[in-house]
Amino acid sequence: MFAARGIAVSFSIFFLLYGGLSVVVATLWARVWLHSERYPGWHCADLLFALRTLPLAISLAVTFTFTVPSFIVLEPHAIREPVGTIPVVLGLCGLVLVLLGILNATAAGLGASRTIATWVADGLLVNRERSVPVLRISRVVPALTAAGIFRPLVLMSDAVEAVLSASELQSALRHELEHVRRRDNLKKLLLRSVGFPGMDALEMAWLQATEMAADDAAVSTASQALDLAAALIKVSRLSTLPSAPDITTTLVHAPLASVNARIERLIAWKGQQQKPTLAISPLYTVCVMVTTVAAVAVTYSQALVRVHTATEWLVR
Repeated sequence: MFAARGIAVSFSIFFLLYGGLSVVVATLWARVWLHSERYPGWHCADLLFALRTLPLAISLAVTFTFTVPSFIVLEPHAIREPVGTIPVVLGLCGLVLVLLGILNATAAGLGASRTIATWVADGLLVNRERSVPVLRISRVVPALTAAGIFRPLVLMSDAVEAVLSASELQSALRHELEHVRRRDNLKKLLLRSVGFPGMDALEMAWLQATEMAADDAAVSTASQALDLAAALIKVSRLSTLPSAPDITTTLVHAPLASVNARIERLIAWKGQQQKPTLAISPLYTVCVMVTTVAAVAVTYSQALVRVHTATEWLVR
């Protein structure tokens, strides 16, 4: 009974925190994003991803740092106290939320793996010098795709190699390699495990920001920006149908309006030096971390007592 109460309370606190914080993020993320648009694309992408995963990070941290230890240390083991209706219901909701996330991420990962395996089966390695393999596949779509998480590779169709010039193809490859460097496919898989109603707009904004961040990293001169813009135009004409699993990154993907915005942005490229960067000193980061750990250590015992009091109220 003690273990059952502990599990029910832990999942209840996780569900309440995750649900409440997700509602807050879904409501306020757009306001935060508006203030970050003047910064480079990578900054916007990182900020949006941090906002999207913030409810999960805080919920897990509070649950395993405070809720579980407070219950184990302060809850009497010998008392056979029944588990109340509220923690049972909330605990089941938390358990279902976790299981659905795991199943969703597993299904997305397995589906992507099966699809990629069929593409790679007839692939031909075209560049051995890159740290990330580039394979030519005999398909029209996907034209250019970064696939894989732990062993990433770039898939390039015969069609895209035929329609793009050498400079355009190099710019497009640099774009996809930036997705690999930033581990965007791993981030996509993580987002599949933290689904929550009302987060679609935030996730779409993050996807668009990742594409702009990859565009910025792929070009360093105006001519390269024009090459990438031309590549986007040509590849977008190859197919308008979905061509790759969600756990991959493609050079061109829906919605078309976001592709048009990227093309206009590249044509108007004037150099990223005009955009300010939000520089955070490593010393500042270390000081914040040390201060946070020290504050938690000093108040940890009192925090456990208060958390246990709150969970006792929840159980009753």
